[in-house]
Amino acid sequence: MKLTGSITALATPFDATGAIDLPAWRRLISDQISAGSSGLVVAGSTGEAAALEVDEFRWILADAVAIAAGQVPILAGTGHSATAATIARTRIAAECGADAALVVTPPYVRPTPDGLIAHYRAVAEHGGLPVLAYNVPTRTGCDMQPETVAVLAEHPGIVGLKESVPDPSRWARL
Repeated sequence: MKLTGSITALATPFDATGAIDLPAWRRLISDQISAGSSGLVVAGSTGEAAALEVDEFRWILADAVAIAAGQVPILAGTGHSATAATIARTRIAAECGADAALVVTPPYVRPTPDGLIAHYRAVAEHGGLPVLAYNVPTRTGCDMQPETVAVLAEHPGIVGLKESVPDPSRWARL
């Protein structure tokens, strides 16, 4: 899979009762595709993935896949603190038809570099989707170093990286 262009991380709209706002959700997806987005991230950090119940995650993902209808790739935010939970969410994303999993470094647990490698390899081998690692240490408390990324890049199931550290010298090392 080759990803290019602008891939929009979608916010998940909620109504006044806390339920997902279905008309707003569908409009958001359609508008992003019409405006030329090259892909969509569903249930990432911006999409409040941590606030979604499993059924809500499954529903918004399946709905996004149906609306996109192959026009753009759908990346599912599947990362959690526990590897088993991340694999489970990734399998749900695969069942729903997502094109790839965007897997954030495990929040709160602050794994070692070897722990990160084991985590991402397990998700890539057992989740059923290509994996993009997502490094956002300001949200997770875990900063995946370029040396760890280099090891992960050797795995055929780990196909990309979303790097959210605003450091051009670091980007050059990646």
